[in-house]
Amino acid sequence: MKQGLKTGLLALLLPLGFSVNAATWTVSNQESNVSYVSIKQGKIAEVNRFTQVDGQLNDKGAFSLTIPLSSVSTGIAIRDTRMKSVFFEVDKYPKLTLSAQIDPKSIQDLQLGEVARMEVDANIDFHGESKKMLVTVSVAKLSETGLLVTSTQPVIINAGEFELVSGVNKLRDLAGLTQISYAVPVSFVLSLHQ
Repeated sequence: MKQGLKTGLLALLLPLGFSVNAATWTVSNQESNVSYVSIKQGKIAEVNRFTQVDGQLNDKGAFSLTIPLSSVSTGIAIRDTRMKSVFFEVDKYPKLTLSAQIDPKSIQDLQLGEVARMEVDANIDFHGESKKMLVTVSVAKLSETGLLVTSTQPVIINAGEFELVSGVNKLRDLAGLTQISYAVPVSFVLSLHQ
């Protein structure tokens, strides 16, 4: 009788265990970082970041990341204002979104402490344009409920591909510069929890 009771309880708990393991992974804003490097005058590089990120990876491998562009932080208030109004035009284009499909088995099969390198076909919607890009990431399983996803190399965003050339030129003129690079390397560290 006791054995039958144990078997019955196990049968009831197994689906619960599977649903916990298959739960949605959520990006932690506090533990994540998305930054980019702007280069002006051909020799001055400055690191800027976004203070807000939001994202999820569901049990079917659908990943989405949203960056509110008004959260840009350059370390200089007037430059933040110009980035929001002149470059990003946050009134018209308030966010950048990235979506991708990941093989859910590649995440489920990760062992504790293991790091896997993955190439992900991502779709980036930014400033009214949509572009597919191949993004190479490292995924580390830190705990049963924690993942760390990092870019293994910067993702290069070209102003011309997202209708941002005129914004770069306006920023250059406002700042009294002769040159601001149209290509910007973006790096990220994303902490996900179940």
